[in-house]
Amino acid sequence: MTERPTANWRHGRAKEAEELAAGTLDPECACMAALFPDELLKATDAVLDTFEGEVRRLGEAEDEQVLAVVERVVLALNAVNDAHGRGAYETGEREQLCDYIDRSLTEHGVDIVALTARHGLGRYELTDEWRTW
Repeated sequence: MTERPTANWRHGRAKEAEELAAGTLDPECACMAALFPDELLKATDAVLDTFEGEVRRLGEAEDEQVLAVVERVVLALNAVNDAHGRGAYETGEREQLCDYIDRSLTEHGVDIVALTARHGLGRYELTDEWRTW
């Protein structure tokens, strides 16, 4: 399965911590721990755990089933974002999450281009109907 955005965020936190420890980063410039607190990472991973389980069970699913899985993951990520002051997922994080959803579905045989076209959506509008982050 494609790498989760949270793995990338954890890597960024670890790299920043190393730079701080080595004295190569001014502490005033450090932001990763504040941007990606443990609670946010854990909550996001819990949502992605559920999503991955649902994606694995899709098989030869109809569009409505695929869209229902997308809706559930997006609404769950909305709830995580809301619980973190509606600022948990900024532009970069949003793009990573949408790409992760797209790649995960594609890896399990969902033709995103065809799916979105059948529903009058642009290629990158799969999550837009439900997403508030």
